[in-house]
Amino acid sequence: MNAIKETTFNFDKQTAFYKGKVRDVYTIADEYLVMVASDRISAFDVVLPRPIPYKGQVLNQIAEKFLSSTKDIIPNWVITVPDPNATIGYKCEPFKVEMVIRGYLAGHLWRTYRDGGRTLCGVTLPEGLKENDKLPEPIITPTTKADVGHDEDISREDIIAKGIVLEEDYIQLEKFAHALYQRGTEMARERGLILVDTKYEFGKKDGQIYLMDEIHTPDSSRYFYADGYEERQANGEPQRQLSKEFVREWLMDNGFQGKDGQTVPEMTDDIVQSISERYIELYEHIAGEKFQYPADEDAISRVERNIMEALNKLL
Repeated sequence: MNAIKETTFNFDKQTAFYKGKVRDVYTIADEYLVMVASDRISAFDVVLPRPIPYKGQVLNQIAEKFLSSTKDIIPNWVITVPDPNATIGYKCEPFKVEMVIRGYLAGHLWRTYRDGGRTLCGVTLPEGLKENDKLPEPIITPTTKADVGHDEDISREDIIAKGIVLEEDYIQLEKFAHALYQRGTEMARERGLILVDTKYEFGKKDGQIYLMDEIHTPDSSRYFYADGYEERQANGEPQRQLSKEFVREWLMDNGFQGKDGQTVPEMTDDIVQSISERYIELYEHIAGEKFQYPADEDAISRVERNIMEALNKLL
């Protein structure tokens, strides 16, 4: 299978390189970023041993679609998408918080609520809610962006009091997050989906706030199928999810939750193929179009060639 596990490119005027869990990020002339969406997959903060063919393309192209569809709300970092797995954009100074916005009582928010907590990140929730209930209105539960280790929940008040983000900027980030979530919700509804929760990252360039990174992908968002949502809630049944939760469930079924001493279960060719097929299914549901397989050539060579051609025009 032709999958991209890692890249080791050396571009003209390259000034830095960063390898994330999924993305390889190249800084060019201290002005531009080349972000390569590899086919690595992580769960429980662990990068799994085998890449998933086409996963990077799925994430990159969903992000491209939603970034393009929200430019009227806020400018974003993207300049061009020269390859199915790569995006080139402006280097921005990132805000040290992620804006997590939630419209439903799910995931981390539900676990906090289930265990008796009624306040998360300074936001108080009403009594009497059930898992996956729609909230009275979307709430923002920001996290700090950790350079090492896990991100931490933090309140709006602490962010401003500690000077992590200036108050005037934070007010703008809240407004942008709500507007983006509203747009994402509308676009999901057209696909028969519910955008449950998601996160946004922002940065500044020349005094202007930009939307950064990816948005509304299955790695950064949780979706429910709209069909049957009300009936399942009424019956106390689990919701049908469209996210990478199925990967976590497979790992947990095989005794792995990222804890010390646990070993990642064997990823057979059949398992890798099935995960790849699920990601393509995710793409087609969220994007509302058929997945286009790239030409049958060496993927890394293709990505490098397409990026270099785009940089030659840019520099």
